[in-house]
Formats: sequence, structure tokens, C-alpha cells
Amino acid sequence: MSMDHNAGTAMNDDGIMGGTSPSSPMNDNDQMGGMDMGMDNKKMMTHMTFYWGKNAWILFQGWPGRNTGMYILALIFVFLLAIIMEWLTHTNLTPTQSNRTVRTMIHTFRVVFSYLVMLSVMSFNIGVFVMAVLGHTIGYYLFLVLKKSPENDLEIPTMAC
Repeated sequence: MSMDHNAGTAMNDDGIMGGTSPSSPMNDNDQMGGMDMGMDNKKMMTHMTFYWGKNAWILFQGWPGRNTGMYILALIFVFLLAIIMEWLTHTNLTPTQSNRTVRTMIHTFRVVFSYLVMLSVMSFNIGVFVMAVLGHTIGYYLFLVLKKSPENDLEIPTMAC
């Protein structure tokens, strides 16, 4: 187990971050310096490397937890968030002379969805990462590639939020 003395946290050899500071002793129930996240009296560790499995927390504490159905729902949610973000990015919903408030609100929703996808991927769950990438890929294809003419194929939009 290695210690990050600047942040006061411990990371085991599997890349799982725990919440024990270097100055606090670990008790008998906390052998890996993990954070007790209150899931059925079992320890849930914060991963700092990619891992595969349904036992994850995505966006909210305890969601989807250890339930396979909720994990699948979370994957679908991340996939749809990425597609909606691409739709908001590549679809001109308002005419150029429209109300600035409407354009600002559309931009705000796009940024919110972008951050939600980013925070979901920061769970380091491979399934979530794959669904986010697939959502962005399919959304890009549906809302930009299919609607553009072949002579504009060389144009690639910026990645800015």
C-alpha cells in the first residue's frame, strides 16, 4: 500500500483509493484504508484505475450499487447523456436571430450534460467508459455525419465544452 502524503490518502496495489490519512491509525475493520460508504455494512472502495464490474457508484452515492438491473440502467443513462450532448452540440435548435436567453439555456444544458458524462466516466468503471464513448460516437454520426454533405467531410468540430 502506498501513501500519498500530500492528500492524506492511501492507495493499495490494485489502484483503489482509501480514506485513511498517514497520521490516523487503521483499525482492525479497515485493513486497506477504505472508506465506509454504508452499502449493506460492506466497504466500497473508490477506484483510481479502470475496473470491470457491476458494483459501482455513478454520479450519486449508492447508485447503482450492487444491483445488476440498476447497473444496466446506469449504463443506458450514460449512453443517452452522451447522445443528447452530441445532439445539443451539432443541432442548430435556434435561428441565428433568436433570443439570446434561449441560446444561453441550450448552451447551459449542453455543458451540464458534458459534466455529467465526465463525472460518470470518473467512476473508472469500464462499462461506463465504453457506453460514454459509444454514445458520443453514435451521436456524432447521427447528428453530424448523416446530416452533412460529402464535400464538408474534412471539417471536424472543436472539442470545447
